[in-house]
Amino acid sequence: MRGRAGDAVRLSATAYRVPTDAPEGDGTLAWTDTTMVLVRADADGHTGIGWTYGPAAVVPVVADLLAPVVTDLDPDDVPAAWSSMRRRLRNAGRPGIAGLALSAADCAVWDLKARRHALPLARLLGTARRRVPVYGSGGFTTYDAERQHRQLSAWVHEQGIPRIKIKIGGSCGTEVPRDLARMSAARRTIGGAAELYVDANGAYQRKQAIRVARAAADLDVRWYEEPVSSDDLAGLGLVRDQVLPDVAAGEYGFDLAYFHRMAPYVDCLQIDVTRCGGITEFLRAAAVAAAAGLEVSAHCAPHQHLAVAAATPNLRHLEWFHDHVRIESMLFEGAGPATGGAAPVPLDRPGNGLELRTTEAEAYRVR
Repeated sequence: MRGRAGDAVRLSATAYRVPTDAPEGDGTLAWTDTTMVLVRADADGHTGIGWTYGPAAVVPVVADLLAPVVTDLDPDDVPAAWSSMRRRLRNAGRPGIAGLALSAADCAVWDLKARRHALPLARLLGTARRRVPVYGSGGFTTYDAERQHRQLSAWVHEQGIPRIKIKIGGSCGTEVPRDLARMSAARRTIGGAAELYVDANGAYQRKQAIRVARAAADLDVRWYEEPVSSDDLAGLGLVRDQVLPDVAAGEYGFDLAYFHRMAPYVDCLQIDVTRCGGITEFLRAAAVAAAAGLEVSAHCAPHQHLAVAAATPNLRHLEWFHDHVRIESMLFEGAGPATGGAAPVPLDRPGNGLELRTTEAEAYRVR
């Protein structure tokens, strides 16, 4: 399938490491900087962009493995590009760094197609909604009580976001009294009308996770993310059947089979477009969830998700993750706020509606 003269697709990638505005951590990991890898897809004088959050080692995967297999393809034939890239990763291993590279590249090729046709990406995909519901996500285990209060209060009382999430499971599940105290403090901050979500990042054991949920029953927690490891499917199902909040997982899914296996064990499937295989695979994974009677939630990278979230009928919401919102607002012209509990879908600009602030980004470039 040859492209027309001058239509060759060229992929390139660059990594940017941005320090956090304060130390961040969850139940099983802590960090002080975040690396974003940006992929550019060029053809016909147009450039599409896609990105992922992961090691700078994603860059050579794009350059050495993915770029050579798309050069002879028509830029409009995104499924052909995705299939060629996916096959090229067979021996490299689809999950992990290679999957991050595929995801960012697929998003870039979709964005390129939209820009070549002067269409907003959301118009190209089609929309089920024009505002995407969001939940404020942060409340890191590394925050003190005052910093947590300020962050949650800003989301709920200033921006009007009616649902927020904090991290629990501190020190691999060994700080349950502190977890419960922070959950109580979060409820006091947001009041009774906003929804309270918690994320243990797999820090608890099965029965421990059930005990924590029951101890917090008076806080009306609505969302219990990864109460146990997402690798423990039976454990997720056990907790789901014993607690009132919806149990969610799926953010580490790198292929369609992952979501198919997990669907019977959760109340809501999380999908991350920067990990799962890009927009192409996100839509398929959402269909897998729909076949199981489930809604999906888009994980992190909020501005990368907006168009595909708008296109997904069974979407519940999008994670408005503090770390990534900050980075995307710093590095992209066109990144906007989420007020009133939803983020507007860009419909007045080609592609995803974003342009890299190259001067600002260069200060953080590491590869």
